[in-house]
Amino acid sequence: MKHELPQMVSSIRGATLPDGHIVDIDVVRDGDRAVVASVRTADLSDVDVGSPDVIDLRGYLLMTAPAEPHAHLDKALSWDVLQPPLGDLHDAIAHWKAGSAGFDQESFRTRARAAALALVRNGTTAVRSHVDILPGDDPLRGIRAVDEVRRELRGVIEIEIAALAKEYATDDLVHAALDAGADLVGGSPHSAPDPMADLHRLLDIAELRGVGVDLHTDEFLEGDHHTIAAFAGRVSDWPADRIRTAGHCTRLGTMGADELGELLPLIASSGIGVVANPITNLYLQGRNHPVATPRGLTAIGPLRAAGVCVAAGADNVRDPFNPLGRSDALETAALTVAAAHVHPEVALAMVTDDARRVMGLPVAGARVGARAEFLAVRGTGVLDVMATAPADRVVIHDGRVVSISETRNWTALH
Repeated sequence: MKHELPQMVSSIRGATLPDGHIVDIDVVRDGDRAVVASVRTADLSDVDVGSPDVIDLRGYLLMTAPAEPHAHLDKALSWDVLQPPLGDLHDAIAHWKAGSAGFDQESFRTRARAAALALVRNGTTAVRSHVDILPGDDPLRGIRAVDEVRRELRGVIEIEIAALAKEYATDDLVHAALDAGADLVGGSPHSAPDPMADLHRLLDIAELRGVGVDLHTDEFLEGDHHTIAAFAGRVSDWPADRIRTAGHCTRLGTMGADELGELLPLIASSGIGVVANPITNLYLQGRNHPVATPRGLTAIGPLRAAGVCVAAGADNVRDPFNPLGRSDALETAALTVAAAHVHPEVALAMVTDDARRVMGLPVAGARVGARAEFLAVRGTGVLDVMATAPADRVVIHDGRVVSISETRNWTALH
């Protein structure tokens, strides 16, 4: 791969799709967007890359560019600064609340920018970030910082902002967050003193403003204070194109079959998309179960079987909620296979096409008429790239090459 690759792409040659087909793809501009004009069996006898807008992707697996449906760019990369102890969700919340008080807007901006660029390098071209409405004198500095990063990186990655409102965030503050750049109303009603009251006041604000919601929903393993049924009932008559997303939903993963069975039709009919977050929930959940520790994931299989769109996100990256993470959708997919017993091809869809659907993004990938959003990874197939996560990648956003990563290996052999 040469570094002279152009930003604009008219043709992709010799790429291997997840289903094994080797194809050539033509890309055209359709107004203000780049779309796929044709997908055809590759002509490997004549791969002419003499034209500067033709990319030779022989030896690469080509997939729809991942979307990250659940991130926290404001929290990202704060572990080394805060040095929190290992702990559960309540510990992480407490340490973040105390530690974030010392972060100014520039700190939020610097870390959010680094995290967003890491996503781009690994192939993600759209991200939805929850950003805290903070306690204290300047509660919107995190939202302003992430909005600044969004404007700087426009054309490289799409960034959506959900204003994460805790119980101390007044209605006026939530409105102010939307005015400051947030796209969606966010929150975690199940953790409020009165979960149902908090749920409905956040949905009231979303309806008043005509915006969508993405709520941390029932992120616990035991208890009857779940909010998913009320959430689903309230949004079931919303306009079809208005976003409604439930993140985590770990309580669904510990419910008995009868209780879960009653909820599934309600969730499916409501149009809610669910986002599982394997790496963070595996780290946070189940710490009080030293024997037969639950996996702390939502009921991915039953939800999908009921017709619910279920995506997978990385959630937190190297902050008090998760000390690990490499901002790589292939890591998320691999963990979903191992922890949730999901087929690799389903796991790949959960971080690509299903993630885009949950986020309300246009269809993308190797389909005629779809947006030209691609990630090419050097490898032979889905299992190969998911297992080894090669660093050799080409990232295409809106028909433009926005990132190229290459590695060089040398091994001494007798």
